[in-house]
Amino acid sequence: MILNDKQIKKLAQEEEMISPFVGESISMGISHGLNSFGYDLRCGSEFKIFTNIKGATADPKNFSEDNFITVKNEESILIPPNSFALASSLEYFKMPRNVTGLVTAKSTYARCGLGVPPTVLEGGWHGVLVLEFSNHTSNSIRLYANSGAAQILFFQGEQPDISYADRDGKYQGQTGITLAKPK
Repeated sequence: MILNDKQIKKLAQEEEMISPFVGESISMGISHGLNSFGYDLRCGSEFKIFTNIKGATADPKNFSEDNFITVKNEESILIPPNSFALASSLEYFKMPRNVTGLVTAKSTYARCGLGVPPTVLEGGWHGVLVLEFSNHTSNSIRLYANSGAAQILFFQGEQPDISYADRDGKYQGQTGITLAKPK
C-alpha cells in the first residue's frame, strides 16, 4: 500500500522516519516537503561531479574518489553533458521495518533532461540518502543546493523476516556522500 500524507506525517513524527521533516509542500523555486502521496527531499551543498580527467574506470567493486571533482558550499553546480553528479540528502531517514521508499525524479528537473535513477530505502535502513543526478542531454544542467531534488514514494507491507538492519547492510548509518563500496 502506498502511504498518503497523513500516514507519512505520522511516521515522521512518531518514528522520526524523516528528519528534519517539512509537513507541507514549500515552493522556493523547486518545491520540497510533504505531498499527497510522497515527500520531496532536498540535496545538500556538497556535490561529487563525475569526471574521466584521470582516465579512471567506474568500477562498483573498486570505486575511487579519482572519478569525481568535489564541489562544496556553492548555491548550484553544472552537471556536464552525458555525465552525473552525486549529492546527499539534507534529510536523515529512519525507515520502519515494514516501510520501504522508492526515489524518483522531480518533474521540474526531468523536463530539463536531468534524471534520478530509482533508489530504494529498505525497511530498517537509516542514514542520509545518496542521490545520483544523471544528465541525459548534450547541454549542461544546473542543479541547486538546499532545494527540492527528488521525490520519495513510501510503501507499507507486512513485517519482513529480515530487515536491512538485521543483515547489517553496508550503507547503514551513512552520512555525507558515500561512494559505492563492496561488502
